[in-house]
Amino acid sequence: MRVSVVDAGSNTVRLVIADVEGGVPLPVHTVKWKLRLSEHVGPDGTIAEEAVERLVKAVAAAGATARRWHASGPLAFATAVVRGAPNRQEILHRVASSTGIRMCTLPGETEAELTFLAARRWLGWNAGPLALLDIGGGSLEVAFGRGRLPDFAVSLPLGASRLTREHLSVQDPPGPGELKELRRRIRHELRDVASRIRWERPRTAAVTSRTFQQLARLCGAAPGRFGPFVERELVCGDLGGAVRRLAALSTVERAQLPGISAPRAAQSLAGAVVGHTALKLMGLRRAVVCPWAIREGVLLRYIEDGADWWTDATGSAGSGAPSPGATLRIAGPSA
Repeated sequence: MRVSVVDAGSNTVRLVIADVEGGVPLPVHTVKWKLRLSEHVGPDGTIAEEAVERLVKAVAAAGATARRWHASGPLAFATAVVRGAPNRQEILHRVASSTGIRMCTLPGETEAELTFLAARRWLGWNAGPLALLDIGGGSLEVAFGRGRLPDFAVSLPLGASRLTREHLSVQDPPGPGELKELRRRIRHELRDVASRIRWERPRTAAVTSRTFQQLARLCGAAPGRFGPFVERELVCGDLGGAVRRLAALSTVERAQLPGISAPRAAQSLAGAVVGHTALKLMGLRRAVVCPWAIREGVLLRYIEDGADWWTDATGSAGSGAPSPGATLRIAGPSA
C-alpha cells in the first residue's frame, strides 16, 4: 500500500510518498516546493495573499503528484507559520476548496509527539530514555520519554526563522547586543523545560529537522549524499564553535559554508544559538542526528494504529482527512 503525506512548513511544502507494507515507511518519491512562507508574514502573523496563493498551488501539485504515483491521501498538515496566522481558517478553507485536499494544523505538542515516535522507531529501544529536540521555522519542539510516545512534549516559540525576524534583522552580521538579547530570550523560554530534561537524565538525545542536519554538517558530520544510514552526531562544544563562526559572517558568507544552504543562511545563526543553548542548559553533551521526523511520525501512526487513526484523531467523518481548519490531536503516551 502506498500513502502520501504533505507537510506545509515555514520554508517549504514537502510531499513524501511511501510504501507502508511491512510496518516501515519506505519512501519511493519526495518533492518539495520552496515557498518561504515565514518571509511573507505580517507584523500580526497574517500570511500575505500572494503567499497563500503559492501555498494553494503547491498543495494542488502535491495532490496531482500523489495521484500519479497511485498513493492514497495525502495526509496534509501545516505547522507553526500557518497555525499561528490570524487568517489560518481562511487559508485552510482556500486549500480545501481549490484543491480538494483537506489540510489541518498541528499543535506544537503533537508535532513533538509524532517526531518523538519517529526518532524512537529509528533509534530503537536500545536508545533507552530519550530526549528529542526539533527546530522548525516557527517553533522548537522538545519531548522526553521511555516508551513509544513521550512522557511529556512541549512546543516553544523558538523557531529559527521566527527568532531571526524578531531579534537578528537589524544588522548583518548582527551586533553583540542583538545576540545577547537573543540568548536571554532563549534561556528564559527554555528554563523550565531544560530543568525537566536534566532531572530525567536521558540516556540518548536525538535532534531532527533540516536546521539541525545543516548545523551537524557544519560541525563535521557526513554530508547528506552519503545516505541516511551513516551515523551522525552533533557535539555541544562543536556547536558552540559554530555559533561564533556564524556570528562573524554575513548571510551571504554563511551560504558558502559546508552544509549551510543559501535559503537557510539567514536563519542559520539563530538556529545554532537555539540548538547550542538548549543542549547546554539540558546537560546534553552530544546528540544523535535522526533522519526521521514529523512526516515519518505521521506515517508510523498510520501504519501502527490503522488507517482510521487520521480520521479519529481529527474528528473527520470518514473522509480519511481532517475537516478544513481542524486541529490534529493524538492520544496520550502509550507503551
